[in-house]
Amino acid sequence: MNIILPDGRTLPAAEDASCIDVAKSISPRLAKAALACRVNGELKDTYTKLKDGDQLSIITFDDPEGKAIFWHSSSHILAQAVQELYPDAKIAIGPAIENGFYYDFDVEKPFTPDEITAIEKRAKEIIARKITFDRNEVSKEDALELFKQKGESYKLELIEDLEGKPTLYNQGEWVDLCRGPHIPNSGYIKAFKLLSVAGAYWRGDEKRPMLQRIYGISFPKQSMLDEYLTLLEEAQKRDHRKLGKELNLFSFHNEGVGFPFWHPNGMVLYNSVMDFCRKAHVNAGYQEIKTPIILNEELWRRSGHWDKYRDNMYFTEIDEKMHAVKPMNCPGGLLVYRNDAHSYRKFPIKYCEFGLVHRHEKAGVLHGLFRVRQFTQDDAHIFCLPNQIEEQISEVIDFITMIYRTFGFEDYKIELSTRPEQYIGSIDIWNKAEEALKNVLESSKIDYQLNPGDGAFYGPKIDFHIKDVLKRSWQCGTIQLDFSMPERFDLEYTDADGEKKRPVMIHRALLGSMERFIGILLEHYGGALPLWLSPVQCRILPISDKFSQYANSIRDKAQAAGLRVELDERNEKIGYKIRDAELKKIPFMAIVGEKEQNSATVSLRRHGQGDKGSRSVDQFISELLEESFAAKTVSTN
Repeated sequence: MNIILPDGRTLPAAEDASCIDVAKSISPRLAKAALACRVNGELKDTYTKLKDGDQLSIITFDDPEGKAIFWHSSSHILAQAVQELYPDAKIAIGPAIENGFYYDFDVEKPFTPDEITAIEKRAKEIIARKITFDRNEVSKEDALELFKQKGESYKLELIEDLEGKPTLYNQGEWVDLCRGPHIPNSGYIKAFKLLSVAGAYWRGDEKRPMLQRIYGISFPKQSMLDEYLTLLEEAQKRDHRKLGKELNLFSFHNEGVGFPFWHPNGMVLYNSVMDFCRKAHVNAGYQEIKTPIILNEELWRRSGHWDKYRDNMYFTEIDEKMHAVKPMNCPGGLLVYRNDAHSYRKFPIKYCEFGLVHRHEKAGVLHGLFRVRQFTQDDAHIFCLPNQIEEQISEVIDFITMIYRTFGFEDYKIELSTRPEQYIGSIDIWNKAEEALKNVLESSKIDYQLNPGDGAFYGPKIDFHIKDVLKRSWQCGTIQLDFSMPERFDLEYTDADGEKKRPVMIHRALLGSMERFIGILLEHYGGALPLWLSPVQCRILPISDKFSQYANSIRDKAQAAGLRVELDERNEKIGYKIRDAELKKIPFMAIVGEKEQNSATVSLRRHGQGDKGSRSVDQFISELLEESFAAKTVSTN
């Protein structure tokens, strides 16, 4: 028989060949790295038998699917280790996540650090046994009976919700409910580490039991784990919550759980980001609008958000009518468009809005600035003609790229997300929208990954995932193509033939959320922000009180020139003042003493770099202004 490879080539294979047999015929090295395979678009175990004409690709750890399979298999090893040591523990779910895996357990008391150490040791023993992951398809009745005998109530609930026949995976005598696939055997795991334990409600429902969630990571090489742990240690140092406190940028309080409180320095950073984005939008032809935070129920029903987001919305009653605090800005932008008559000659029409939105996130998922209940989205809605779609999307891609480069993010990946299970609009409209986005990406020769079923409920989207200095990926920008909202809100324009027609709507965000993006910035730079973003750009450090008057004159001159400068007049030794400025990650320090006062100069220091030599006051101010301005404009030149 013949097997079709990803590049279109055909490869002869024996009639009873499996995926791993074909991998061996291609390359022994590939076979050794093979974790799973994709057969006719479906992920399968490596021992899956093939048929004539099957399309085959081999999945390794280098593939995103390979990492997910590797980590999901590791979660099964974790669960087996827990139940070998604690037979009364009930198992829930154990998925792969972005970095590693977790498994949820129902136990009488939380796991102690010593117990976690013992569980990790047992998991490594299981790995050393090279246990195979054997797949078995069973009837729903048999699966229910098996887990009923085991007393696994969480698995019973999952089985009841399943459509079709359940599949089980045996690891020796231990068995779990799972659709698979899995790695060939546990011996493929060469490095395994348990990282932390947290509480988690079953299915995220605060009314359901609290489970113990154990997080872990694993790799096919020990060196990969070593590198990961080094990056993890660095990430802990860069935690934006820690930096926010140290740099006095923001805080959180029990009086408003999930709502950030911005301090003066934090507002300087916040406004620096906002001001740059606002000017960039004006230069790109956007008009800024502002829409109400509270709008009535009928509007949210018309937009579809009522059915999709109701559980995450806040409500209030006004004039005996139900209103909602907006979770998104889109409906307000639609009303602004509908307020006026529009001619095809005006298109495209670009509205941007830095809109404050609220979402009722559950307490367990709140996480600093990364997951809050109130945040500002840098939204824009572009209304265009059908023949302008691809041009406008291409312009937005270029715009997003410029913004990211300005903030110091050069590395990012793009995903194309298609129609989800729950959607509005017709299949024909969805197919048209998906094809338009695909055409833009391919005609621009932009590499992208397909993310099936993850589009917005009203249209497909292009998502941008930026990579930070620690190689972590963050989804920020998004471009969403929408034919449905203009239909729902009866939007019109007058075309060249005098007929009323529907515009096309492009939803677009660059940063995603101001709060989350600032958190990413802080961790990317470890708090040592670029000069143009730093709340304090320079601290002037007089050696003693004798030079305070001179120091004050420098501060006043620098501030008048537009620099953010502060003066440290504390009665402390200069070494102490320098160390404090370094800890506060202030980009520049201008030291002044008798020599500097007599020569009308400053002795300049740079954070993390030390002494930069003597400068005249004018030269010092000019250099800082030039660097600050250049950083904001380098990507647009």
